[in-house]
Amino acid sequence: MEVNIGATDRIVRFALGIVLLGLGGAAIANLLGLGMAVGGGALVVGAVLVGTATMKMCPLYRLIGVDTCPAQ
Repeated sequence: MEVNIGATDRIVRFALGIVLLGLGGAAIANLLGLGMAVGGGALVVGAVLVGTATMKMCPLYRLIGVDTCPAQ
């Protein structure tokens, strides 16, 4: 797999992903009153963001030709 996510992009994805995972978990536990659908959506998006940050590769970026990683 070719890396296509730079350091800043990776940090933002990871931080936002963790926040969404927390919010999704709280929503599913009915602590926020947002509902199961919102909680489930937040969990899925959060997991995708954390996963792409961890792998340093975004399939959507590859599909549309975006690369935030500096030239090596």
